[in-house]
Formats: sequence, C-alpha cells, structure tokens
Amino acid sequence: MNNNKTTSIVLGIMCMALTIGICIQIRTVNSYSTIKTGQNYDQNNLRAEVLKYKEKYENKIEQIEKIDKDLEKKIEQATNDNENLEDAQNQIKEGNKLIGLTEVTGEGVIITLTDSKLDATTALDPSSLVVHDMDVYYIVNELKNAGAEAISVNGQRIITTSAIECGGNIITINGEKIGSPFEIKAIGLPENLANLNRTGGYLEAMRKSSVGAELKKSNDITIPKYTGIINYKYAKSIE
Repeated sequence: MNNNKTTSIVLGIMCMALTIGICIQIRTVNSYSTIKTGQNYDQNNLRAEVLKYKEKYENKIEQIEKIDKDLEKKIEQATNDNENLEDAQNQIKEGNKLIGLTEVTGEGVIITLTDSKLDATTALDPSSLVVHDMDVYYIVNELKNAGAEAISVNGQRIITTSAIECGGNIITINGEKIGSPFEIKAIGLPENLANLNRTGGYLEAMRKSSVGAELKKSNDITIPKYTGIINYKYAKSIE
C-alpha cells in the first residue's frame, strides 16, 4: 500500500515537472517568436525607409540632370545670341565704314592742290591760276575709279551724297566752306591711286597751268568720319 502511494506521489511530481517544462518551453517559443517578429518588423521598416530615401535621391538626381540640360541649352542659346549680336555689330561696323560714318586709317596717297603764286594780272586767264570746285571734283572721281575706299578734302569726308560746289573764292563741301590749299586724302592701294600722277593726267595738266598739284604716298593716313546727317528723301528700304 505504501509502495502504491509512493509511486503515485512520484508520478504526480514527474507529471508536474513535465507540465512545468512544457509551459516554460511554450513561453520560450512564444517569446522568441515575438522577438523575431519585432526584428522582422524593424527590418521591414528600415528597408522601407531606405527605399523611400533612395527614391527621393533618384528623383533629385533626375531633377539635377534636367536642370543641367536646361542650363546647357540656355548657355548654347546665349552663345548663339552673342554670336548673332557680334555678327550684327560687325555688319554695322562694315556698313558704317562703307558709308563714311567711321573714322578709318590705312595706306594711300595725299594730294595737295594750291592756287598759283603768279600775279593774276600777268595771266591771260586769271581763273586758270586758282583751284576750282571742278578740279577737286575730277580728282575725287579719279581716286574713286582707282579704287579709293575712303576720301576726305580738308577734313571733310566724301560720301555718296557729298556735294562739291563753288562759292566764289572758296569751295563748299558737305555744307562747309574750305579754301586753298586743298588737302585730298585717299585710302587704298598706293600704286593704283598714284596713277593720278601719270604723264598726261589731270594733275600734270593743273601743274602746266601753274597751279600747285603735289601727290605723295603714305602708309599712315587717317580720314575722319562724316559728321553730318544722311537723309535719303527718295530711296526707301525694301522690306
């Protein structure tokens, strides 16, 4: 009887111990699962944050690339605009040179015309002893035909609308009165312009009438710009 009682007690203790062990194991497994789940949750959150910032970073990179492309286009456009502006400025400068609105310098010839020093009472034709407007006119035309790119008479720039007129003992050019001596400057190829000094030419004919007519070459001639107002009354631009 005592043996059965002892056996029952031992079996009860063993069952209790086994039950306690099973409970501890269950709690351990549940705790591990809870920890593992928490770790997985944290990792998922971290991965989501990383992906979110990666997406933001890629978006920023795309924006920067777009800004760089826009900037390159702006720079290219500005460069083209500057080139167009520079071309326009160069065209204006060339146009101003052609019409005489720019001071120019270069090589060419200088022609000096002076009234004769002879006594007018000793000449059959006293008017042959002075320089006339037509003398200046013919010489200017000869210089143009010889390839002169710019011409001035006593500092007055000769342009397409310049008038050379007689005004008694003086000559009027561009509305300004000038007198002897007449210094005519011309820029161009000196060899061609100096052909005005040829035998049988107009300068020689002037010298034969005792009027002073001297021509010399020069490598440094400065011709001023036209300072008047160019007003085209009849010529109109074609749009």
